[in-house]
Amino acid sequence: MNSIINVITGRKSAWVTLLIGLVFAGLAFGPLAAKSTETNPGIGLPAGTESVIVNEKLAELPGADSTAAVIVYAADGAMTAEQKLWVQGAFDQKAQMLVGGANEKFVEFTNLVVQGKKFVPPAQLSNDEATAVISVPLEKADATEVITERVKELRAAAKVGMPAGLTAYVTGPEGFQADIAGVFAGADGLLLAATGSVVIVLLLITYRSPVLWVVPLAVVGVADQMAAKLAPNVAGWFGITPDASVTGILSVLVFGAGTNYALLLIARYREELLAVENRNDAMRKALRGAGPAIIASGSTVTLALLTLSFAALEGNRSLGIVCATGIVIAMVAALVVLPAALVVFPRWVFWPITPKLGGRNKSDTGLWAKLGKGVSKNPIPVSIAGFVILAALATGASGIQVGLSATDKFLKTPEAVTGQQVLADAFAAGSTTPTIVIANNSKAQEAVSAASSVAGVDSAKVASANGSISKIEVVLDAESQSDEAYATIKLLRTAVHEVTGADAMVGGQDAQLLDVKDAYAHDQMIVIPLILILVFLVLVLLLRSLVAPVLLLVTVVASFFASMGAGWYLFVNVFGFPALDLSVFLYSFLFLVALGVDYNIFLVTRAKEEAAHLGTKQGMIKALSSTGGVITSAGVLLAAVFAVLGVLPLVALAQIGVIVCIGVLLDTLLVRTVIVPALTFITGNKFWLPSRNYKP
Repeated sequence: MNSIINVITGRKSAWVTLLIGLVFAGLAFGPLAAKSTETNPGIGLPAGTESVIVNEKLAELPGADSTAAVIVYAADGAMTAEQKLWVQGAFDQKAQMLVGGANEKFVEFTNLVVQGKKFVPPAQLSNDEATAVISVPLEKADATEVITERVKELRAAAKVGMPAGLTAYVTGPEGFQADIAGVFAGADGLLLAATGSVVIVLLLITYRSPVLWVVPLAVVGVADQMAAKLAPNVAGWFGITPDASVTGILSVLVFGAGTNYALLLIARYREELLAVENRNDAMRKALRGAGPAIIASGSTVTLALLTLSFAALEGNRSLGIVCATGIVIAMVAALVVLPAALVVFPRWVFWPITPKLGGRNKSDTGLWAKLGKGVSKNPIPVSIAGFVILAALATGASGIQVGLSATDKFLKTPEAVTGQQVLADAFAAGSTTPTIVIANNSKAQEAVSAASSVAGVDSAKVASANGSISKIEVVLDAESQSDEAYATIKLLRTAVHEVTGADAMVGGQDAQLLDVKDAYAHDQMIVIPLILILVFLVLVLLLRSLVAPVLLLVTVVASFFASMGAGWYLFVNVFGFPALDLSVFLYSFLFLVALGVDYNIFLVTRAKEEAAHLGTKQGMIKALSSTGGVITSAGVLLAAVFAVLGVLPLVALAQIGVIVCIGVLLDTLLVRTVIVPALTFITGNKFWLPSRNYKP
């Protein structure tokens, strides 16, 4: 290890290290770069799930390659005769159907053929005649670009020649896919700009230098872009294609963690420059001192992310693999490239606050040293007060609701959501996204009868069939992706499963999302215990202690529940969110436990180092005084970076960003600065048991 450190920090070999880093960056941006793709967030349910089996069976039926766009026309009151004629057309005695209506505007888009001609069914009026709906059958498309362009053309066509007093919306499966894609269109650039701006401002405030901030920003920025290019390829080895939501979280995570590691290393380097004349020697000492904490921190986050490999949902596995790759790249950049980049610059890189040999370390008498001494005088009342604050915030978690409806998933209401809301007020809410039941032909009508008898079902009918199975479309009264819809799906499954010989199964959008909800519950039961076990083991190996890891883990978990409670108070009383997205609990726990324990690692590893010659009490005070400023800066920066997720108009990412932001601030400003030192002072040398690496 010493030989590697010598190469990284050597007067000449540092330049070689930078050159090697540039070569790897060139490979990442060149031949090793993943192909650019734009994909919507996927479902990724495991094979054998009921809705997945239904989708496989649907592929055998006519129209399996179809989707739909739903055109909604709405008036303030009942439509006038002119408006109805334009929307519906007039009845043609010869054709025995309505002709000349707005439906004919969309014939060029449809894949439905009747008597050799493309056909779009006429508009259907609501009972109050204020709303009309046209369902346009379309050929399925996998490419996001095709979907968004087609919906754009449909929205333009829907308004051509429209009478005054009508408003047009394009919604349904196709409209929602296009609008979700719109959320992530340009997301990489927006996130990068917002994250970079936040990091620049906070680095300038932290270092108060017009030069120094450029070095860590450049290193972390390149690491972020390398991760964006390489991580999708790593996921591809496991047959997974990451979507835009995953790559957005990747960027935030790499920037946040990478900058944290940089802050820790640079603070230790500045400290060593006060005592060591040669900057290469100072960097060697800094790397030996800060390196273990950075490795432990990065390893903890990486292992925690990799626990998602055991998840049932492909989206969770994708997040784990992609973000773990990013953290490894950020860790290598901080431990290898950043030291080499810093050491090639003379001391003036810190100007105007240049560390001079023999200079006084102000941290020994600063705010954090005073705080440490103050906590050491009354550790029991202080720790009790800290836990009372966490418990008070955690009370909010008792009222948390989980599961957003389709119309609640966006911060900014897109057209598809508005159209769905208008449609739900005028027709049965599930009319545009019917639930699908597959049953054997001989028992199809019995399955229809069973489905029709279920409370919450508006209608059920056989839509198509082949030689063996029938597709039954079931319209629900409840809004899509609502708790009421999920409850109806459960009742529906029970009812059709009881039809002997039907082999009936329930699928469709709401059934699929219910299966996703159940899969998230499964993943939480598997992943959360694994995260706790892995973090505990890393702390045991790092500290050679059993008492300290238990106490640190308790503080981090307490901080997580406090963050969830505080976040829920904000969501209900400020943002007006009705519930958490399904992904929020698991992802927030993952990031808060893995990242929250980082600050404890930074503090306690330094305390253990100092305790060897100062004793536990003075060692903790010294550690708090030395790391207080940098860890606070790192925590504020990481919190701000996660808050940047709110620039995307998707509620799930905003909720994750807010909860992690609150949690990191609690970990930084309360847990690490007050509660952990207080617990250390209370337990004394027992804090390190069974290790004996402290001054008696």
